[in-house]
Amino acid sequence: MAAEGVVIVTGANRGIGRALARDLAAAGWPIALVGRSLEKLEEARQDLADETSSRCYAADVADWEQVQGVVEAIQGDYASIHGLVNNAGITKDGLLVRMSPENWKAVLDVNLTGTFFLTRSVAPIMMRQRSGRIVNISSVVGLTGNAGQANYAASKAGIVAMTKSVARELGGRGVTCNCVAPGFIETDMTAELPEKVRADMLQRIPLKRLGQVEDLSGAVRFLLSQDAAWITGQTLVVDGGMVM
Repeated sequence: MAAEGVVIVTGANRGIGRALARDLAAAGWPIALVGRSLEKLEEARQDLADETSSRCYAADVADWEQVQGVVEAIQGDYASIHGLVNNAGITKDGLLVRMSPENWKAVLDVNLTGTFFLTRSVAPIMMRQRSGRIVNISSVVGLTGNAGQANYAASKAGIVAMTKSVARELGGRGVTCNCVAPGFIETDMTAELPEKVRADMLQRIPLKRLGQVEDLSGAVRFLLSQDAAWITGQTLVVDGGMVM
């Protein structure tokens, strides 16, 4: 695949974001890795197929001025911005009656407001280009809700709704905006779950396995590609059939 411009991946310093950056780079795109720790971003960049065409940018996605500065830097470093993958997210789980206002706000600030800040910053650039792909990472929890995750579920549901609104606003300029809602993905965190919890999770998944990052990155790669040029405002659920 010929590179059409840089793809920005937020939360690229660890976990799913780091794996997405690696897999998208292998597909031929230069990657702008965005995260809080420049040191960890540089470590992640070593995983990329052609690390010399990709660069790291430290920023807190919940800080508007930092986001603006990073997007300006990326625009200066690359000829065009092809895609944005809004992946950065945090959890601060707890039952509603015990959830502090601080934990509610922290999750909404990073997951939902951070997605807005990045999208708001790249949208004018993509509109001028008359092309661009925005892919937001939500969650099946944003579709179903989950006990102990009112803040996280609200942030992910908000991303789904925002995706549809952005798609309607930017479609006339050739910019698509879609959402991927992953289910249980195999990560270091899920590997540490007690066996009973893991077994219960598998019982809820018709395909009887946890998702791999490759399952998720394949969906993201498709939505960034020319093959998805006439798809916008959609939420692609990648969960092994758990939510139907």
